[in-house]
Amino acid sequence: MKDLLAKFTAVGRQHAELLAQVGSDPLGVRMDRVIGPTEAEIEGRRCVLLGSNNYLGLTFEPTALEGAHVALDAAGTGTTGSRVANGSYSMHQDLERQLAAFFRRRHALLFSTGYQANVGMLSAIAGRDDTVLIDSDCHASIYDGCKLSDATVQRFRHNDPENLDRRLARLQAPGNALVVIEGIYSMLGDRAPVREIAEVTRRHGAYLMVDEAHSLGVTGPGARGVAAEAGVADKVDFIVGTFSKSVGTIGGFCAADHDALEAIRLSARAYLFTASLPPAVVASARCTLERMRTDPGLRDRLWANAEIVYDGLARMGFELGPEKTPVIAVRMPDTQTGLATWRDLLDAGVYVNLALPPATPNGNCLLRCSVCAAHSADQLDHVLAAFARVADAPDWRGTAAE
Repeated sequence: MKDLLAKFTAVGRQHAELLAQVGSDPLGVRMDRVIGPTEAEIEGRRCVLLGSNNYLGLTFEPTALEGAHVALDAAGTGTTGSRVANGSYSMHQDLERQLAAFFRRRHALLFSTGYQANVGMLSAIAGRDDTVLIDSDCHASIYDGCKLSDATVQRFRHNDPENLDRRLARLQAPGNALVVIEGIYSMLGDRAPVREIAEVTRRHGAYLMVDEAHSLGVTGPGARGVAAEAGVADKVDFIVGTFSKSVGTIGGFCAADHDALEAIRLSARAYLFTASLPPAVVASARCTLERMRTDPGLRDRLWANAEIVYDGLARMGFELGPEKTPVIAVRMPDTQTGLATWRDLLDAGVYVNLALPPATPNGNCLLRCSVCAAHSADQLDHVLAAFARVADAPDWRGTAAE
């Protein structure tokens, strides 16, 4: 009998090599104790969390904690059912209405994760005669949703409206065209040129979906994301996103003005065949969404902190992502240097994400940093001091030593 799992031998070998080089697993870091939104205990030391996607620091929001406790006591630990079975509580419907109002749309659909929101929507709405055009840097969940659809899929060059324009002009498929982009891209932290892409999309009669996962709560009027920031939210057909970043919990959604969104409840398998969000999660999301909507000071502190970190790293000579946002990518010259630098930072009490190819653009090894509104000045000083020690080390092989 052939080994069904033989295909994973190479993956296991590569993972073992990572462990041998670093001495611990950079892809399986254990938080022994979470101290707050910006700090945790890892391997017996207190570490500043600079890789959590907790942009607004709302994971310990007092109103959300209280709301979650009340919902837990009132409705239990879970629904144990799909939204089309026993898993639709009044609070799920209240959250959908809140999301629709937040994005100024007529409808909103709640999913159990952000991943499922993209997979569920794309696999449901893109049919056999349709074409989906996605930015080449889109998240894996968008790629997976396209794979599960019956549509033809094309990639256009990252953040390149002219390339998209040419691809749309050449389309001869009899069905519809759907363009999919992200608001802020999760690896390099650059914004999509939403205004230009919306103009191209409309000119060709195509539909537009924007994943605001990393821009919800981060930018735009009312914290509604990049499309709202660009003033073209009304040109976006489908807004998808997640609660696992700025909202500080878990879940996903799609908001739209299309009345047919309600019929997708009966068509999207990622909605139909999974249990709905637990009551405590729904309650906490309702509280943090409201805090996000009503407290612009959170975004002000986030962007001030992002500027401190980005400018500080740039002064040291690190090669950074193309744009100053709360997602800051530090390019490493090679994977070996990236591993060693990640380990040095962790030893210095700073946790960042190690991002390795093929999950990264252009095959780069990245140290991916995500800044939080709740980071204190002392914590940011500690972060920059740790990076400075790396850059000053005699064996540093990155651009900062040049």
